[in-house]
Amino acid sequence: MIKREYMLGNVAISRGIVEGGGQVISGYPGTPSSEIIGTLASMKERNFFVEWSVNEKVALEVAAGAAMTGVRSVVTMKHVGLNVAADPLMTLAYTGVKGSLIIIVADDPSCHSSQNEQDTRRYSQFAMIPCLDPADPQEAKDMVPYAFELSHKLQTPVIFRPTTRISHGKSDVTLGPVNEEYFEADFQKDPEKWVMIPKNARIRHPHLLNLQKDMLAELEDSPWNSLEMYEGMKFGVIASGLASVYAKEALARLGFESCFLKIGTYPIPEGKIHTMMEQVDTVRVFEEMEPLVEEQVRIIAQQLSSPVEIIGKLQGPVPRVFELNVDVCADVLAEVLDLERNDVPEDKGEDFEYNACRLNLPMRPPVMCSGCSHRGTFHSMKKVFGKNAIFPSDIGCYTLGIQSGTVDTTLCMGGSITVASGMYQAGEKKPICCSIGDSTFFHTGMNGLLNAIYNKADITVTIVDNRTTAMTGHQPNPGMGKTATGEETSEVDMVALCKSLGAGFVEKADPYNLEETEEAFKRAKDYKGTSVVITEQLCVIDAKRSGICRIPFTINADDCMGCKICVNLGCPAIEFDTKTKKASINAMCTGCGICARLCKFDVITEGKK
Repeated sequence: MIKREYMLGNVAISRGIVEGGGQVISGYPGTPSSEIIGTLASMKERNFFVEWSVNEKVALEVAAGAAMTGVRSVVTMKHVGLNVAADPLMTLAYTGVKGSLIIIVADDPSCHSSQNEQDTRRYSQFAMIPCLDPADPQEAKDMVPYAFELSHKLQTPVIFRPTTRISHGKSDVTLGPVNEEYFEADFQKDPEKWVMIPKNARIRHPHLLNLQKDMLAELEDSPWNSLEMYEGMKFGVIASGLASVYAKEALARLGFESCFLKIGTYPIPEGKIHTMMEQVDTVRVFEEMEPLVEEQVRIIAQQLSSPVEIIGKLQGPVPRVFELNVDVCADVLAEVLDLERNDVPEDKGEDFEYNACRLNLPMRPPVMCSGCSHRGTFHSMKKVFGKNAIFPSDIGCYTLGIQSGTVDTTLCMGGSITVASGMYQAGEKKPICCSIGDSTFFHTGMNGLLNAIYNKADITVTIVDNRTTAMTGHQPNPGMGKTATGEETSEVDMVALCKSLGAGFVEKADPYNLEETEEAFKRAKDYKGTSVVITEQLCVIDAKRSGICRIPFTINADDCMGCKICVNLGCPAIEFDTKTKKASINAMCTGCGICARLCKFDVITEGKK
């Protein structure tokens, strides 16, 4: 009996890992990839090891070590995480693997939760290793067991690249059998393969180049590439991954039939492209983000001296930024084919601005949760250091402190401390106070703090410790005393760690206690050298989940003076009526009490329990 389940894309990928016989799975949280390990870790019955690693480089090296012993391993991350893991990636392409290694890297077109839109397929091209690009959750699930087999057959890592719409989309998924085959770990010494000293690297590079022929042959006729040709048809569409679904639907909407090549693997299937070019006059290429397929198609056309007109991103009109969708593809096809867009509603309303890439909707800037402890940290930080101080920050919930005027830079994970150090070493005279989360500090912040202390940077480092990796879904980290599967483990003492790195000033404060936090910042500001303030308070969401309930606050409307001091905190629980000039607190209040401590007129008090 065929079994189907309605699944989130990442859950389907997790299922694919189980069906493919994954044995060691590591990763670092990063939206849109986080649910993969979360799903695997929550399985009550499992015969595999799963961990949250401290960063992506570490995670890839753990998975690589497992694959070197002959087992099937997986590492997960988001696209910017591969930048962190790029060092081992490039050399792994040389060494190859003994078992299987899948590198799952979730891309984020349109920057839904990321600081850039980079295209992971470029890393595949750069490292000269295969990349699989699923078109829907079903294909994402089915591709994973194939990727294990491909990796083992070619003895190379394989990149698997879902995007946000795949990872966070839902659909019915047909399940397959679980692979019961279990590979015993057995590392075989082979220095020429595993030890990348220059002598051996010079041998492995030609081996990697020679492997490309086998890679192309293996992927050419894989089930993830399909070509539909129609006799006499002179128009062709080449589309990759999720864009192939959009392009196919766009053609259906327009009522137009076209030769169609769906691409799901890189390197791309050159033979199928040759076949299409022998018949068509025009090729339209659809792919999200970078024109990687288009570039390869142009190279092939040049090699064949083909007169085919190739239209895509390089010369337009397919956009090179943001996500594609059916409307974008339909607009582009209608323009080229000189067709009418009969599927677009004529009356869209006065306030509706139609745009091929996006709709103009009212701005709704993201804010920190009601009762978030970071709000107290940033208020105290700004009060002590002044609005003219420089506040470098990092990647996490606390980046939303930009609404508080305490986020002046955000570069990459762990970059706040090092950017702050660079500013000081450049001769900047204004006070510098940077902020970084607990998980981000463990990720790559520790090296930055060590560097700042070692090179005598006179800065204040604020570690906003909310006892979890909140932004990506509340995954555990080394400061929490539990693993990905909930087992107890050693808990890092943040104060002792910072002191061991050489910090001469380290203090911990409760950000709900504004006076205590302000005093800690004052002492840190006066300290000559690298000072550290750790503001620790359980994430308000985790607090609720663990049963911690504080009494919500209320504002006495009769006595409210409308000064807006509480409103300026930016808490979603505090509202202001422009007609009555009065503030009020809504049902979102979590009882942190920061607004009550700030009110000069004492009109904010605890309400009913």
